[in-house]
Amino acid sequence: MRNVIIAASNHVHHVARAAAVLAVCLMFLTVVLQIIARYVFSAPPVWTEDVARYAMVWTGLLGATLSFKTRSDAVLMQSVAPERPNLLGYLAEAVHTAAVLTFVLPVVYFCFIGLRGGFAKGFLARQWGLTADTLGIPMVWISVSVPIAMIIILLHLAARWAGDDQTDTINTQLD
Repeated sequence: MRNVIIAASNHVHHVARAAAVLAVCLMFLTVVLQIIARYVFSAPPVWTEDVARYAMVWTGLLGATLSFKTRSDAVLMQSVAPERPNLLGYLAEAVHTAAVLTFVLPVVYFCFIGLRGGFAKGFLARQWGLTADTLGIPMVWISVSVPIAMIIILLHLAARWAGDDQTDTINTQLD
């Protein structure tokens, strides 16, 4: 089971990295298109700013999962207990896990369930009724990046507790 969790975490990491790279490229291309259209043709498309903004949201949230997986994030208590094998290291990991769960679990919960219960009042359900002004698509396609990123972080956290501490291996496999 441990190997399955770690393998799933590594596979999702590769997919998230590819999606983040695509989102960065999309953001860059739409900004370049907007700049060229604005200053060369004096007629920028109205949709480029929204596409760049939504690509930036996806990039940021997927980038957060990438940095969490590789421990490039701000690791809590690292200066106090940098080594994991001792008891203090496990305690630091437990505190770090508690901090992550304290933030991530309510975010995931309220993405699907409203304050008074029910799926119809959750964040994603409320976003389904909204439309992006210039693109004409439901805002849920942008907002779904939040629970996806949080669920990926939960998977990576489970992989850490399953023994996935080989961030150097991941970085060399990705290059």
